[in-house]
Amino acid sequence: MGNDFDLEHYFELSPDGICIVGHDGICIRVNKTFAQDLGYSVDELIGKATRDLLYPDDRPRTQLAFEKMKHNLTLTNFENRYLTKTGQIRWFSWTAIPIESAQVYLGIAKDISHQRKLDDDRNQLLTKMTKSVDNLKQLTYATSHDLRAPVNNLLAVFSLLDVSKIPDPETRKFIDMLKLATDNLRSTLDTYVELLGKKDVMNISQEELDLRECFEVVTGSVASLIEHTHAEIRTDFSAFSRVPFNRLYMESIFLNLLTNSIKYAKNGSVPRIFVQTRLGEGVKQLVFSDAGQGFDLNQVKDRVFGLHQKFHNHHDSKGIGLYLVHHHVTSMGGRIQLESKPGEGATFIISFE
Repeated sequence: MGNDFDLEHYFELSPDGICIVGHDGICIRVNKTFAQDLGYSVDELIGKATRDLLYPDDRPRTQLAFEKMKHNLTLTNFENRYLTKTGQIRWFSWTAIPIESAQVYLGIAKDISHQRKLDDDRNQLLTKMTKSVDNLKQLTYATSHDLRAPVNNLLAVFSLLDVSKIPDPETRKFIDMLKLATDNLRSTLDTYVELLGKKDVMNISQEELDLRECFEVVTGSVASLIEHTHAEIRTDFSAFSRVPFNRLYMESIFLNLLTNSIKYAKNGSVPRIFVQTRLGEGVKQLVFSDAGQGFDLNQVKDRVFGLHQKFHNHHDSKGIGLYLVHHHVTSMGGRIQLESKPGEGATFIISFE
């Protein structure tokens, strides 16, 4: 008698829905939780066919689940949809067992409607993000592709120039610098177009890079800027010069750090930059230092690598460069740290994985 009372007490107070159904699919008994989940009273559900409560698309596979239980099989984590009295859809996860002696099925239903809605919202967001990434890829591809034409036209103009007929050596030098910068731009655009044309564009490739060579490519591409600002650049790659990394990413890192150091040099001072490699506790590190304006780390905190974060007044500041540097380093498994004080320059330490 005590056991019967305990079972009855659990049946009525269970937070999950409980339903006893005959082999013909007719509800014999339900608890208040299941009735409330569907918006019915208990009496309204007694004698009602479960098929009439099911969402139409889920009826065939739910019938198959009933057929399996006829062979004395237990049903676990079976999910299907029911319609409430007002026509709303509710998701349930079922655990059900056949009770042969009584020719009935005992089912316990957990309402998972909220979780399924979260899953649907997440999937919609992922779909939207995937579409946005695809659109951005196409835009980048089109931009890179379309820019090649004017760049090639500019190179064609350079090829028509007979610099030997230009008496001024300074003018010849500037023309050579412009041609080199244009050549580098075409090479970069060609690489982007090739990369974006691959199906596995999200899989960033690695190769054994020579840091010294990469840095020379970048300094060559901004040679006129370096000369115009009289920037003093020293390098020391004696600790190591080769690391496994993505070439485009490394050139972008060097380009952004270098141009930032030039852009944010102290007023009235020439930019002074020192790039070196070192081994810190067995970890390969690239250290990029300058003697520029520096950062107040107490103020900028972790925003220094955020997108569109600007910390100095400069007309050309977009807040993108350090974001790209951080992205390139971390996406390749590395780490980047900043050591700086206002007016004492900045040191970026990149640790390779």
